[in-house]
Amino acid sequence: MSLDKRLEAGWIQRIAWSVLAVGSLGLLIWVPFLYVAIRRGRGSDWGAFASFLLYELVTLPWAITDQSDSGDPILGVVALVSIGMAVGMLMFAVFDKRQPKYGAVGRGPVPGQMPGPVPGRTQGPVQGPAQGQAHGQGGPVQGNPYLR
Repeated sequence: MSLDKRLEAGWIQRIAWSVLAVGSLGLLIWVPFLYVAIRRGRGSDWGAFASFLLYELVTLPWAITDQSDSGDPILGVVALVSIGMAVGMLMFAVFDKRQPKYGAVGRGPVPGQMPGPVPGRTQGPVQGPAQGQAHGQGGPVQGNPYLR
C-alpha cells in the first residue's frame, strides 16, 4: 500500500456519489467507499469501507426485525448521522483535491515588477526586453518569452 496514489474527483463526481448514498436511503452507502478503496488502496480507505459495510450489516436486520408501527427513533438517528457522515466524507475528505495541470501557473515576476538596473551599479539583475532596449543594450533577452 502506498500513500502516493491519488484519487482526484471534481464536484460533479462527489455530488453523484453523495446522491447515491442519500437516494438509496443508506442501503448503498458502502459503494462509493468500496470504489475509493479499490482505486487508491490505502488502509484508511479500506477502513472506511469496512465501517460503512458494518453499518449496513447491522442496521438492515435491525430495521427488518422492528415490529412497531411508529418505527425505532434510535435507528432513525443512527441512519441520519451515518448518511450525513458519509456525505461529508465524500464531499470534503475522501477524494484528493485536483492539482493544477501546470505547476508554475501564477508564479514568477510580473512584467511591470521585474527588477531593473540599479543606478550606480555596472551590472544589475537580468533585464527585461523593454529595459534592455531603453538603455541601448543588445543581445538576447533572457526571461520568460511569454511575458514579452
